[in-house]
Amino acid sequence: MEFRRIRDLREDNDKTQQEIADLLTMRPGVYQRYESGEREIPVWALIKLAQYYHTSTDYILGLTNRCAPYL
Repeated sequence: MEFRRIRDLREDNDKTQQEIADLLTMRPGVYQRYESGEREIPVWALIKLAQYYHTSTDYILGLTNRCAPYL
């Protein structure tokens, strides 16, 4: 899984880990572990992040370099 992309997306959108943790209704420490690769991100959170950032889950997972979602 491409953990770096969720951090890059967050930083590119000028969001804090706290703001994204709030979006996902979780503690910031839990979200931080997703970004660092210590824990696997659950599918529901992956989908929510893709929707929030207007990208595809494939992009977040590193399966494509195309940031724009497929139509």
